[in-house]
Amino acid sequence: MAQTTLERLNSQRKAKLVLLDIHFAGVKAGDTLFIATPKIIYGYIRSIPRGRQRSVEGMRKDLPREWKADATCPASPSIFLRIAAQVAVDEMDAGKPTSEVCPFWRVISSSDKVTHKLTIDAQWIDLQRASGGIGE
Repeated sequence: MAQTTLERLNSQRKAKLVLLDIHFAGVKAGDTLFIATPKIIYGYIRSIPRGRQRSVEGMRKDLPREWKADATCPASPSIFLRIAAQVAVDEMDAGKPTSEVCPFWRVISSSDKVTHKLTIDAQWIDLQRASGGIGE
């Protein structure tokens, strides 16, 4: 049976540091690559203050500093961002107030690719960004 997004968020997956022995996705051989988890990305997003925003690229730059790595995996943060966002959407669909869910709109806007994979009206995201003081 397929996992729900909440089950994927709460998986027992552990973060990893990988010492690269070859160049990979712009990261040099010998550098340490940080591979996050859905929970880490969820926590990162929840830590963004109201009125502030981050980009996926900014998140990828912030995470390795915290984990003492040279770079972050280029693919997994976007995948885990989608999981965190869909969990928030599902929680709102179940009646949880917007103020209590993971504020994924502080990282994505209506025009981002990941937005079109979520079960929410993309324009709602821009309304949240505007009401939270985030401009494009």
